[in-house]
Amino acid sequence: MTTDPTALQERIAHLEHQAEELSQVVWDQASRIDALERRLAMLMEREATRAADEEGGVYLGEERPPHW
Repeated sequence: MTTDPTALQERIAHLEHQAEELSQVVWDQASRIDALERRLAMLMEREATRAADEEGGVYLGEERPPHW
């Protein structure tokens, strides 16, 4: 590793720039994950509603099948 002050300043500037870029990437990914989680929740709710409408109700696991 060099002890040249100019080289050290350049390296620090480069590392600061990389840290800022990575921070932006993390921010973008977090925003995208939030949007995807909202879409997933909406789709799960829609599917649960559709399944309940098709079956006439939600199966609770303790109910006997209709042929009993």
